[in-house]
Amino acid sequence: MSSTTTAPVTEDQPLIVGGKTLASRLIVGTGKYKDYEQMQHALDASGASVVTVAVRRERLVDAEGRSMLEFLDTDRYTILPNTAGCFTAEDAVRVAKLGREILDQLDNPGKDWVKLEVLNDKKTLLPDPVGTLEATKELVADGFKVLCYTSDDPVMAAKLKEAGAASVMPAGSPIGSGQGVLNPNAITIILETLKDGDPDYPVILDAGVGTASDVTVAMELGADGVLLNTGIAHASDPITMASAMRHALEAGRLSYKAGRIPKKLYATASSPWDGVISYIPGE
Repeated sequence: MSSTTTAPVTEDQPLIVGGKTLASRLIVGTGKYKDYEQMQHALDASGASVVTVAVRRERLVDAEGRSMLEFLDTDRYTILPNTAGCFTAEDAVRVAKLGREILDQLDNPGKDWVKLEVLNDKKTLLPDPVGTLEATKELVADGFKVLCYTSDDPVMAAKLKEAGAASVMPAGSPIGSGQGVLNPNAITIILETLKDGDPDYPVILDAGVGTASDVTVAMELGADGVLLNTGIAHASDPITMASAMRHALEAGRLSYKAGRIPKKLYATASSPWDGVISYIPGE
């Protein structure tokens, strides 16, 4: 009788950001859904424990006068307020403080967190490096745990970590573009640079994710997590895509932990050549 055994899976350490342990390495946004009910189901399918909310959107209500916060289980989710739509350091700091006030009233653990975005222009939504660095320094001094959206520039990423960012979050590609990780070499350099002598420093890929394989690529590169929104919310079936993103992240993380084989220019036979009975060209 044959027996079936299951190989042990390497134990993984949890992701810790700003002193908080995250139950999932996937952070998802709450915008762009058809309605709040669809958002709820997608968040549930994603398995995320942290969801990010644009503070300015909190003031908005849907056609029936309902607030988004009424549809977020604040006992289940840590809310990460973000400064989306800010184009100056001053505005970003002001919005971050507003988010802290809102979450303080809800007694949510994300009240001292902020996902910092200081954008340069509306066409590209690329980050303004000067404004981002200024806002990071001011928010860190004010006690915030800053999860900092930035470009894939390794030099800028290092400056943001030096400024005290709790996590640096380089973009895979422009926000909402769905182009995936355009420059894996730059992401790899950022990971090596920020983790040199500090291997647990969290680097989370943020922006550009279009489909599940993009998440896997980011995780296989060694990212500690992925933050995304549009890739789920604007999928034809957001709830199914949220589930796909969840599994893609788990697969990518396992693959990273397992260690991929090195890439080679030429073939390597799966079986040894000893004892072959066929003619081998050149031998």
